Amino acid sequence: MPRFARLDSPGVLQHVIVRGNEKKKIFFDDQDRRRFLDRLSQLLEDTETLCYAWSLIPNHFHLLLLPTNFKLAVLMRRLLTGYAVTFNLIHHRTGHLFQNRYKSIVCDKESYLLELVRYIHLNPIRAGLVGTLKELDQYPWSGHAVLMGSQKFEGQEVKEVLGFFGRSLARAREGYRRFVADGVEMGRREDLVGVGMRGRRAKDSIGEKQPADPRILGGKGFSDRILRSRPFREKGRALFSPSKLIEKVSSIFGIDSELVRRPSKNRSFAEARGMICYVGIRELGYSGIELGEELNLGGSGVSRALKRAEAVFRENPEIKQRILSGIGK
Repeated sequence: MPRFARLDSPGVLQHVIVRGNEKKKIFFDDQDRRRFLDRLSQLLEDTETLCYAWSLIPNHFHLLLLPTNFKLAVLMRRLLTGYAVTFNLIHHRTGHLFQNRYKSIVCDKESYLLELVRYIHLNPIRAGLVGTLKELDQYPWSGHAVLMGSQKFEGQEVKEVLGFFGRSLARAREGYRRFVADGVEMGRREDLVGVGMRGRRAKDSIGEKQPADPRILGGKGFSDRILRSRPFREKGRALFSPSKLIEKVSSIFGIDSELVRRPSKNRSFAEARGMICYVGIRELGYSGIELGEELNLGGSGVSRALKRAEAVFRENPEIKQRILSGIGK
């Protein structure tokens, strides 16, 4: 059966689920979990993505994200690739760390934000990692403890979530915790994870029939708006134009962007073109043709530029991080 293309565009809430390859562990210890969260926190800032909920389980993780400027794919590509490379080096392993593609479900924020926050934050209890809600209040690998004030995670949207439950912080936390407690006995919610929805309609938690599409969590009106929206019909395109990328890289290295666009054997300009091609193709999802048109390079020129950038980044990986951080501003 052909797989569905992802629905991906800024401005829409997305529930992301990533599993280990062959259901194997992707977190061996707390150091792995901390490295993952540090990377995620930085990427949330770089890509201007809001995070409402998260939980880490030994062989998978859940995120509830709302990209505001970039497509979700920009963050996920950098998060998964960077973490996998580091994980494999530290644990002396090779091969794929994650199972196939990550799963993402676009969600009607107005109807499902709080349901998803509760469901995702209760994952450690469902997985048997903690036994009680009291233990979850202190558990460091779920966003629930951040909302309760016992843990910190830079980048999580605490005020917005707690704002639904009360004006004062103490009352809001009490209301939120009662809401979570009500969900402990609910168990796995098939309607929230897009399971078994192909070819049929299922009723959601508010009694409205959902579309027979496992990529969408919301009623028919929401689904129709999503599928009609042009950004969701565009494949593999990040909302950071090649022209803007050229300007940003040129600015970082103090080079005239117009000179970068012209044919030249100048080493600085050639290296800049290589970095633009690498970031544009490997990180932002543009084609070689698109980058070549912006830089006045043919197909072989783009290929040479990519190889040049790979050599530069191998010797100076901090340059790559500087560019990637810069394009998120």
